[in-house]
Amino acid sequence: MTWVQAMLLAVLQGASELFPISSLGHTVLVPALLHWQFDRRDPTFLAFVVALHFGTALALIAFYRADWIRIVRALTASVVRGRLSDDPSERLGWLLVVGTVPVALLGVFLEAPVRAFFGSSALVATFLICNGFVMFGGEALRRRAVDATAATPLARLPWADGAKIGLAQAAALLPGISRSGSSIAAGLLLRLDHEDAARYSFLLATPVIFAASALEVPKLLAPAASGVLVQAIVGGVVAAIVAYASVAFLTRWFHSHDLRPFGWYCLIFGAVCLALALAKVIT
Repeated sequence: MTWVQAMLLAVLQGASELFPISSLGHTVLVPALLHWQFDRRDPTFLAFVVALHFGTALALIAFYRADWIRIVRALTASVVRGRLSDDPSERLGWLLVVGTVPVALLGVFLEAPVRAFFGSSALVATFLICNGFVMFGGEALRRRAVDATAATPLARLPWADGAKIGLAQAAALLPGISRSGSSIAAGLLLRLDHEDAARYSFLLATPVIFAASALEVPKLLAPAASGVLVQAIVGGVVAAIVAYASVAFLTRWFHSHDLRPFGWYCLIFGAVCLALALAKVIT
């Protein structure tokens, strides 16, 4: 992988991780469209991609630093006290714990088979098209189920619903399915409004990405990955800067917009890539 390729992937990761368009899907499809010659199934490539995700997680911590300070303090007090209180930050913290468990467990068991999907542009493009339908389906079902005045505040989200949103984001283990998109859509179906669904999704991303980083990033320290390590570090910084700008934009976007524009993008881009893959123009 050249430096130009690595930095372009870093910018792509920072922009597409939080937008509901699947950063992993784009990490597979864009190099295929540009005919970059490297093995996407190589373990060091996945570790490089996870290092870029780590940069995204740092950006999320920086953006939501006030929230995370309150959450960590409240969780610590809860553990010391040995019981729950009515502190909204404490409840949100435990909701994040509950939501992290499903994807953490599935990620451990499915990491190896999922890696094989990185070698098939056709399969990834198909998942990206499915992601578009998830965006439209989430919006349509929410409008049918509830009007804006009946939205559930995030502070009152039931524990089981927090776990369901965490389970929904586990679908993003498949490259082409967006983690933020699937979790925001699940939040909408569970009666959160767009702002709270996005906020919970972005907060939930942080422990999930850190868990993945703990598993994958150490592979960059192996002798075979020595040439990728520096690229991963610089790329992580670039991804963090772009991701910070992305989350700042999206938090404003969801004040008055929904998921449908992202759904159209996924359908169109996914269909174009699938057609090219079936025609053997890309692999």
